[in-house]
Amino acid sequence: MARKRKSRRSFGRVRKLPSGRFQARYPGPDGVLRPADRTFATSTDADMWLAKKRVEIEEGRWIDPAEGAATVRDWSARWLAAVTPQLKHKTQASYRSLIESRINPALGDRELSSLRPITVAEWVGDMKSAGLSASRIRQAYRVLSQVMASAVDNDLIAQTPCRGVRLPRMPQTEPHILTQVEASRIVRSASAPHDLLIALLAFAGLRVGEAFALRRMDVDVPGCLLVVDENLAEANGALVFDTPKSHQKRVLTLAPSLVKRLGAYLDTLPGGDDALLFTNSFGRPLRYNQWRKAHFDPAVAAAGLSDVTPHDLRASHGTWVADRYGVMTAAHRLGHSNASVTTRHYARPVAGRDAEVAAASDAWLKGHADADGARRGHDNDDDGSAGVLAPA
Repeated sequence: MARKRKSRRSFGRVRKLPSGRFQARYPGPDGVLRPADRTFATSTDADMWLAKKRVEIEEGRWIDPAEGAATVRDWSARWLAAVTPQLKHKTQASYRSLIESRINPALGDRELSSLRPITVAEWVGDMKSAGLSASRIRQAYRVLSQVMASAVDNDLIAQTPCRGVRLPRMPQTEPHILTQVEASRIVRSASAPHDLLIALLAFAGLRVGEAFALRRMDVDVPGCLLVVDENLAEANGALVFDTPKSHQKRVLTLAPSLVKRLGAYLDTLPGGDDALLFTNSFGRPLRYNQWRKAHFDPAVAAAGLSDVTPHDLRASHGTWVADRYGVMTAAHRLGHSNASVTTRHYARPVAGRDAEVAAASDAWLKGHADADGARRGHDNDDDGSAGVLAPA
């Protein structure tokens, strides 16, 4: 009886090794014959693996194993160089620091293709055991996630290992929302010209870096306008002028009383149009920690208050404006491109408003609500009155 002839394999090759296991090899799209990443117990298993690999190639999902052999250290350096032109200086410094201090020491020598979700989860757990804050851990994870996502986008790996990893929760901290009267007390307790700087934080909602970067040309006294198009930040101890956090310029209407005081101050300010409004005693740009210790914290204490940060003034301004003029107006004044940021981090319910709603709902229930009163405070455009210095 004639022996049945074995059918010839149409894709790849399989051979039996001296160990008794089977090795599979396949041609990539470039025609180069490549071995499988493992050996198989039977030739059938090897054939099944080759069939899957053939489908990957035909569907365009195949990734060259040599690409995935790039290390995390090498790829993160290439990624950082590529994204740096689009990043603010402070963000660049932060990313570089996280890569050098947190990612590379633990994962830098690993091949991209060798990372799995469990690898990343163990790395996160090690940082937590080392006592790193939840904020720092989440920042490091976010950078690694971007590095690995770019590896996927560039076909170095099929999927990111940064998935399904549980991160430590951030402690919920609420800003200290001041009343307009309390904010005005802080302003009056500060020495000149830092009282004006604090007034701009509280009654224009500026970020501290934006206030530090203001120049003479940014103030339009006749128009009661302020142009916010620059930010001063510290990156690794160096001061850097950059665009605002949102990368967008905005124009704010200021209270006439505040503009009048700014105009009087500008008359005494030396230098040209690009002169900084606020500097230290040596005429140099302000540094946050030094300024807060020398001028802001003493003003808070003199006003009879405690636990108030410069950022609290910005959050307070957002709350006042959102409460009376709506979240969209508050988002504009704070320089947020998305109003959800305003509601999530800045605007807070004003004390007593819940009781007012309950009283109003009683009238609604009886069917004789004051329609005008129901809309009061929300039908006017922002005319800058939210920036008025409130009387004590």
